[in-house]
Amino acid sequence: MTSSPSAASSTSAQSDLLDQSALRTLAERLVEAARKAGADAADAIAVRGVSQGVEVRDGRVEESERSEGDDVGLRVLVGRRQAVVSTNDVSGDGVARLAERAVAMARVAPDDKFVGLADPALLARDIPELDLLDPKIPSTAELERRAQEAEAAAVAVKGVTKSGGASASAGIGGMVLVTSDGFHGAYLRSSQSISTTAISGEGTGMERDYDYTAAPHGADLLAPEAVGRSAGERAVARANPRKVATCQVPVVFDPRVSGSLVGHLVGAINGASIARKTSFLKDKLGAQLFAKGIRIIDDPLRRRGLRSQPFDAEGVKVKQTALVDDGVLTTWLLDSGTARELGLVTTGHAHRGVSSSPSPGPFNLHLEAGVVTAKELISDIKQGFYVTDLIGSGVNGVTGDYSRGASGFWIENGEIGYAVSEVTIAGHLFEIFKSMTPASDLEFRYGVNAPTVRIEGLTLGGR
Repeated sequence: MTSSPSAASSTSAQSDLLDQSALRTLAERLVEAARKAGADAADAIAVRGVSQGVEVRDGRVEESERSEGDDVGLRVLVGRRQAVVSTNDVSGDGVARLAERAVAMARVAPDDKFVGLADPALLARDIPELDLLDPKIPSTAELERRAQEAEAAAVAVKGVTKSGGASASAGIGGMVLVTSDGFHGAYLRSSQSISTTAISGEGTGMERDYDYTAAPHGADLLAPEAVGRSAGERAVARANPRKVATCQVPVVFDPRVSGSLVGHLVGAINGASIARKTSFLKDKLGAQLFAKGIRIIDDPLRRRGLRSQPFDAEGVKVKQTALVDDGVLTTWLLDSGTARELGLVTTGHAHRGVSSSPSPGPFNLHLEAGVVTAKELISDIKQGFYVTDLIGSGVNGVTGDYSRGASGFWIENGEIGYAVSEVTIAGHLFEIFKSMTPASDLEFRYGVNAPTVRIEGLTLGGR
């Protein structure tokens, strides 16, 4: 069997994308050049990004684009002074010039007693295989097919009046990290997605909804038809929404939005906010914030996870962590800098772009499932609200006050009934966390996952 020139070229191009040896060599040269230029310590990251995507509307391709590039960032330390520089062009003697510029910047930077590389004892020595890379990169034609099939399934739903468009994308991203303390690490991860938007009704009575699927491997995506059908059914269900009077009722969050509650917790326990004392949870480490039995997990090592990675942006070993265990807040999210500022040890949560220094952040988050079904969770609610969509970002991380626009469905006598729109949910995150009850329907579809969640006694602002 022989390959055509075009097929051979395609195979070669794909092999080049998956080969990080040149990026590794570049990062090593940057660190070496920084030391020669006078840096006491340095680290370099090289980031690869390749993406392609298509958008369709009414069965026709509206846009098709592809981007590809490598970027590098160099962080240097001179004493307790730090500078970060980045570029996507280090041709010729660019490596030496970049290093010299970074060292010169560091020498005039202000002192910061918390900067520095990670403790060598905490660095990852064994890089785990997390199966993050799908070796089969879909062609543009395959992406068009996925988007068109998703859109066709959406408009086929009875009651859908038009398409809001559909898209499909695929990409490869990866990072090489080299430090002057001897760490060398690299990983690649792929990403694929399909999304669809459907519209029901006419004129001022139109309602819009969507659905999407995303995963590192194409085999883990929902079928395009399932994505489209779900978007269409959601749009039709939202038709003819009503307004409700202001009241205080149980509020149930659909899994598509319940993960936002986990996100608010994680934002408040970020080490940077704790160090600045700008979090309403700054004094709550070890406190019982949730009911007993509640566990919130951060897992960077989940196989084929959307946000998985084998080490953090400082090269520190990562591990699964229960941020909340049996309702108790157990930890902050820390990188080395915020850990030093707080007198603690990094939790391996450093993230970084090529033009920024490390800062803490989460990986794959989830709220563990409860024991009751979603149907049982709402069965005793005489009057309540089932949230399917949240609008705006009215959450104050300093005070914990919570206020967000929402739409969804009214619950009456334990059943989900008519559509509701233009309401505001208000409360305080302390009370929200304390009364949270999860259902048993946890699925791992997003970067932050949670089952259906019930919250007691929130204020619903309506007409």
